[in-house]
Amino acid sequence: MQKIRSGTLASLLLGSIFTPSLSLAAPADNDVIREAALKDDVAWDFTEGLTTEVGPRPAGTPQEARARDWAVTKLKALGFSNVRAEPYTMPVWVRGQDEARILSPFPQNLVLAALGNSGSTSDKGIEGEIVYFPSIDALEAASAASLKGKIAFVDHGMGATQDGSSYGYYGAARRQGPSIASKKGAIAILIRSIGTDHHRVPHTGVQMWADGATPIPAAALSVPDAEQLVRVVKRGQPVKVHLTLTSKMLMDQPSGNVVAEIPGSDPAAGVVVAACHLDSWDQGTGAIDDATGCGIAAASALQVAKAGQPRRTIRVLMAGAEEVGGDGARAYFKAHRTERHALAMESDFGADRVWRVDFKLPQGHDDLAKRIAMALAPLGIGAGRQEAGGGADIAPLVKAGVPVIDLQQDGTRYFDLHHTPDDTLDKVDVAQLRQNVAAWAVTLNLVANAAESMSAN
Repeated sequence: MQKIRSGTLASLLLGSIFTPSLSLAAPADNDVIREAALKDDVAWDFTEGLTTEVGPRPAGTPQEARARDWAVTKLKALGFSNVRAEPYTMPVWVRGQDEARILSPFPQNLVLAALGNSGSTSDKGIEGEIVYFPSIDALEAASAASLKGKIAFVDHGMGATQDGSSYGYYGAARRQGPSIASKKGAIAILIRSIGTDHHRVPHTGVQMWADGATPIPAAALSVPDAEQLVRVVKRGQPVKVHLTLTSKMLMDQPSGNVVAEIPGSDPAAGVVVAACHLDSWDQGTGAIDDATGCGIAAASALQVAKAGQPRRTIRVLMAGAEEVGGDGARAYFKAHRTERHALAMESDFGADRVWRVDFKLPQGHDDLAKRIAMALAPLGIGAGRQEAGGGADIAPLVKAGVPVIDLQQDGTRYFDLHHTPDDTLDKVDVAQLRQNVAAWAVTLNLVANAAESMSAN
């Protein structure tokens, strides 16, 4: 696929917003769709129902299976066509007991949560001396001799950003830290939670063991507990900690995706994928991550259908097992890779307002991008200067060259809640949720009905 230079495209888009022309005006029904979506109840109803009637939905567990059954029933009731679950199997990590306490020099308990795929201690736990690292870079630079037989502690604090850009760098403490510590001979690793809050709730998340790394117990301390441990370390005395992190791995457990469609009038025009993920971590009820995303995808597709049958089929993909590595996305791609995908979108960054739109469209699709930007402008959404990249649930499609649009949500408070017990329904702002639905609905409408070929080649 040929790419458009993002800076040039952004200039065109920004110009279209502030100097609109009649030839680029959005279809009249976009005004109707946008206003109807701003009164939408479907997204909230979906989010409330999933988080209340199912609750936490860890990948590959009976709770995730209940979520699939719930979603299939719900989507059929909403009027979607071709609703089905598409099963696959996967290995599943199951949390056990998470406990920690400082033994010396100042005995006290610590609040923490094991990271996904953490190694397990025995029921009696382990004891070890803390070796402090202010950053993941310091851990990488450490000698193996400094860590052998000890517990690494990485204090790698992340700040809030609107676009969530700090997650890539600071999240390395969770994603790569355990493997680095293991290879240097550590018996366990603690990290400061990859979060921006100061609540005493730890942020979990997945990490994958690198080749040659032996699984060791790995956990995230809540931010206040990490800061407390730093203060203890800085008193200058050896710090000894007791950890009990029990877990187990189960092989070949059932998981699956849920797929539902608004059938298009022209099958040859391809499929537009509106994606989210159905699974969640086990601590909260997965409201912002990602029940709201699934509510947004479903509600916006229905808003398009209310305006009339679209040219292209809109396929809602509620992927399974995103949180533990994207198994659902890979399973979807394996099952549907031969189909023509005109475009893919994903909602998986909470439900606060959309503030920016980014594009990665084939060459020659500038007018479509302009029409979308104009339709989004009344919602306070501007055209970005970055190329769209999608997310985990559509990553294989994007890698294969499928065009993608990112409706960027305000992530300023997202990492206060992400992967914590605080990810619950009360954190969802209904007005901002509806603005998401409106942004998605007008975008899907324009893409699904575009006269352009939407070819990825």
